[in-house]
Amino acid sequence: IVDEERGREAGFDPASVTISAPTRAHYYPGGAELTVTLFADRTTGRLLGGSVVGREGVKRIDTIATALHAEFAVADLQNADLAYAPPFSPVWDPVATAAKVLQGTLE
Repeated sequence: IVDEERGREAGFDPASVTISAPTRAHYYPGGAELTVTLFADRTTGRLLGGSVVGREGVKRIDTIATALHAEFAVADLQNADLAYAPPFSPVWDPVATAAKVLQGTLE
């Protein structure tokens, strides 16, 4: 699902969030802002889609693609144990942060 309208057309009750977050730990040089959008079904909590815009987004879109393939609920993505290393990611990965915000809108 690429937007809420398409989600409704597919028979879902979609919800979405968009967040901006750093790609690296705040104290580590060279990071950038990343924008993550996630879509889910309000009824089931199932993740329906997502997008990532910004530098260093490949790892994050791979995470979303894997979660979609595995039919994750948003809570599953929020609680996924993603790697942390200051040169590559902040403590809370932007995808996990977006999932946490989206989960809050579903509850």
